[in-house]
Amino acid sequence: MASRGTFDEIWGFGARRHARPGLEELAAWTKATSRAEFERRQGAAEQYFRDLGITFAVYGEEDSAERIIPFDIVPRIFTATEWASLSEGLVQRVEALNAFLKDIYGPQRILADGIIPPELIFTNPQYCIPASAARPPHDIHAHICGIDLVRTGPDAFFVLEDNARTPSGVSYMIENREAMLRLCPELFETYPIRPVDTYNDSLFRTLVSVAPESARRDPVCVLLTPGHFNSAFYEHSFLADTMGIALVEGSDLEVDEDVVYMRTISGRVRVDVIYRRVDDDFLDPLVFRPDSMLGVAGLMSAWQAGNVTIVNAPGTGIADDKAIYSYMPEIVKYYSGGEAKLPNVETWRCREPEALKYVLDNLEQLVVKLVDGSGGYGMLVGPTASRAEIEDFRAALKAEPARYIAQPTLALSTVPTWTAKGIAPRHVDFRPFLLTGRDGITVTPGGLTRVALKEGSLVVNSSQGGGTKDSFVLMDDDAGQSRSQPQSQAPSQTQSQSPGAAR
Repeated sequence: MASRGTFDEIWGFGARRHARPGLEELAAWTKATSRAEFERRQGAAEQYFRDLGITFAVYGEEDSAERIIPFDIVPRIFTATEWASLSEGLVQRVEALNAFLKDIYGPQRILADGIIPPELIFTNPQYCIPASAARPPHDIHAHICGIDLVRTGPDAFFVLEDNARTPSGVSYMIENREAMLRLCPELFETYPIRPVDTYNDSLFRTLVSVAPESARRDPVCVLLTPGHFNSAFYEHSFLADTMGIALVEGSDLEVDEDVVYMRTISGRVRVDVIYRRVDDDFLDPLVFRPDSMLGVAGLMSAWQAGNVTIVNAPGTGIADDKAIYSYMPEIVKYYSGGEAKLPNVETWRCREPEALKYVLDNLEQLVVKLVDGSGGYGMLVGPTASRAEIEDFRAALKAEPARYIAQPTLALSTVPTWTAKGIAPRHVDFRPFLLTGRDGITVTPGGLTRVALKEGSLVVNSSQGGGTKDSFVLMDDDAGQSRSQPQSQAPSQTQSQSPGAAR
């Protein structure tokens, strides 16, 4: 049962005896399944992911052995009504993100109108000056977005952060579903669950749709990876394999007269679309880091000439900045003309003197984050921090206030989770994935639910001890669809043994 004051996604608020409407069957299933059966299925899930090679490494740790991201078999469920509302807000936000990126790398009207301080853009290390000289094919900058959400009540969803550079975790969304189909088939007979394995087809169609006008009738798409030492390499190989496109490293590509070619045993092949999983700094040694061996010399020139589409476009990382995030309500309103349907978490920008004073006076109650941080690093969770940690952050804030934002410590929703002591509530967040192509925006009916497996913890990142769950999105009962997954969606027999991780 949920603790008082925290919203549980099955039980609601407080220690209720009855599940929320529509979730009675899941509640009954968690009670009826024996401890031995839970342990058997959890063990089978662990072996399934180990066999697939879905592991990750934490950079900078002495013990760098590959680890399996823990997976919990109690799913999270979104009703059709909840999902319809979320989808509207997500589409609005991604439309605004793309409009913002097009503007700041173009006419910069939002700066001229005083909505955002110019220094927040021009002094930002994620602002890509070479991108201001280019117009991406079809004016789309962020083709793939992951929007991190948290929930605090039945209808209370908030955006925690935006991921518009190289969002990761979609392979876990898909493989989590495959595991659930194997291990808990009865749930797919109980609930009408929308499939997520259409993501790969949707992604491929999106890549093809954004090929430059100069591309041939059947555009050649590739996925550019930093290589097998990258913590998300499993996902790179998984996506390339399931889309049927080449997985390449920088050394596999070359640029000749502003056209990108892939080297093959049959000769050079022109490349039209590059789904890059390499950060801006490593894309092109002629423009960014000259010591990088990960990118392709001349790639930016080919992109600026409009001869290749880079997905996501260079410079989209500025939308991930948490200081920019703090202005998203204004950004959404500026470009859409309406209020944001998905609100931000209340945020204090420490670069502002009054906000800094409030944060310094209330560090014990707040969450403080680096504006360019990720993975749960560089963050203070005031209520669980030691006195020494709080004082260290106090000194850091005073020294470089512009590097930080602060937010209240939210009572993140919980979902029942299998633990060593049995079923218990654990806090979760959620990352849905959206694809933007020439034909509009596609919202994948599911996403990556990350769960803080440590009791009381609010940090869900895999590098900080978090795990994942499957996310069920229910079909509209009026759609007349079957309550079971079609046989064609049986688990895939992917044999890749490469390491990877969700960010």
